[in-house]
Amino acid sequence: MAFTKKIRLGDLLVEKGLITGEQLQFALGEQKKLGRKLGNTLIELGMIDEASMLNLLANQLNIPLIDINNYNYSDEVAKKLPETIARRYRALVLEERERDYLVAMADPTDIYALDEIQGKLDKPVGQAIVRESDLLENFDLVYRRTDEISALASELGQDLNESAPELGDLLQTEMTDAPVAKLLQSIFEDAVQIGASDIHIEPDKSVIRIRQRVDGVLQEQVMQETQIAPAVVVRLKLMCGLNISEKRLPQDGRFHVIVNGRDIDVRLSTMPVQHGESVVMRLLDQTRGALHLDHLGMPPDILHRFRKNFHLPNGMILVTGPTGSGKTTTLYAALSELNVKESKIITVEDPVEYRLDRINQVQVNPRIGLKFSNVLRSAMRQDPDIIMVGEMRDAETVEIGVAAAMTGHLVLSTLHTNDTISTATRLMDMGVEGYMLATTLRTIIAQRLVRRVCPSCAEDYTPTGFEAGWLSESLGFDLSQYRYKKGRGCKQCGDSGYQGRMGVYELLDMNAELAEKLRHDDSQGFVEAAARAPGYQPLVMVAHEHASNGLTTIDEMLRLAGEVPDDVIDHPPQAEAS
Repeated sequence: MAFTKKIRLGDLLVEKGLITGEQLQFALGEQKKLGRKLGNTLIELGMIDEASMLNLLANQLNIPLIDINNYNYSDEVAKKLPETIARRYRALVLEERERDYLVAMADPTDIYALDEIQGKLDKPVGQAIVRESDLLENFDLVYRRTDEISALASELGQDLNESAPELGDLLQTEMTDAPVAKLLQSIFEDAVQIGASDIHIEPDKSVIRIRQRVDGVLQEQVMQETQIAPAVVVRLKLMCGLNISEKRLPQDGRFHVIVNGRDIDVRLSTMPVQHGESVVMRLLDQTRGALHLDHLGMPPDILHRFRKNFHLPNGMILVTGPTGSGKTTTLYAALSELNVKESKIITVEDPVEYRLDRINQVQVNPRIGLKFSNVLRSAMRQDPDIIMVGEMRDAETVEIGVAAAMTGHLVLSTLHTNDTISTATRLMDMGVEGYMLATTLRTIIAQRLVRRVCPSCAEDYTPTGFEAGWLSESLGFDLSQYRYKKGRGCKQCGDSGYQGRMGVYELLDMNAELAEKLRHDDSQGFVEAAARAPGYQPLVMVAHEHASNGLTTIDEMLRLAGEVPDDVIDHPPQAEAS
């Protein structure tokens, strides 16, 4: 049954000896200033930990304390409570029982909230207590915008069928209640809720697909209203200031939106395809800003060596890996640490992803001749201490970057190579003299992103025949010494078994032996010397450390190493019908 007697949380905590009377009075004063609940204020002030407070309330009220992340509740049941009420009062319906509903609440002593919740349900409320942070994460999982997107797409499709001649007028208005604007708003809100990095809008013959990339993998929603695709594309082009009449050529643009209080920069690319125009949008959350190096997940040894090198006064530091491996994020984290008033920093990027104070950031524009090499030459005349080049794309840019490093500047850049060892030989193939590399190259770091095992559904995993053979025969591991994990799939991870991603890093420091091999243009000797360099560990070995610690899976190791299991070749997954 629902709790009906008012409990004064502060008095209860003092009575049980968890805080003092003086602490309570101070917290009450801070609560008035912050406008927060007393419990949250006490936790933020460090006077009590959340677990102790929740256990006390659960015992005092005689209600269960639930780990909602491991509770198998139904979305259909949870949605019996409207989203606005659920978010306002921090409550979620977990179960419909014979006589009542089990409702998880962050503050079960809030009688007013309980009355409001009871008014929205057709049975009495039985309470449970949960962590508020867990509730907030689950709200985003339950109250997805997929149904809303489908309904708005249907509404827009009907409007276009009924008034096709007025489409141009509809799209060029700033009316926020226009179905196309509402549809895009819902698409962005859904993407931000689930932490998507990209949104793909793809027209096909009989359907339109909206796909969102989450943790590097696309999730798909299919709709039948193919007639809405041109309306959506035109509205997006208008937001970017692109040419809405040009449908034959690819176009790139950028715009800015506020989504659920988050400051989002959107990089947009259009491309003509068989049934219209495909749109891909990269979402850059400016609210987060650049990550701190300590938060990237680098192993302590690699982080220490990386820091030591980019704090040198000159030389070249390269971050390598394929597209989407987090190279730019690593460079921004390094720049944030180097960004002090005593140093002038210039970046040359395509495009500028995150805006950093005090740093002079230049976006290249090849259409008007503003290429990497041209900007880099001009940057050299701006008296910089540190130069970041978004990517070493061609021989001319590499040559100028190496020259800058030789003349006393610190140069940071990225390169598309698979590992650290092949990077130096790739630069030599691009025309850089070995002796120049030997003089300027300080360190190379290669990286990949692998998916993390979902902590809510992780369980022990025994490698299959192919996996066991690969680990033991190809990599030389004694499997009896290791334990692996894999997620079985749950609500928290969308049944994928993964939640979030982590970096895998490989670092190669230049030493006297490596420099000597470069001076003599001895590529093979360089490769052999690098493999035995102190502290060098290949990416796949680093990934195995994470897998054996239960942080990622053998599947992710195989993907990183470019290995394909035999059963995938012999029994490939069947494509789903449209």
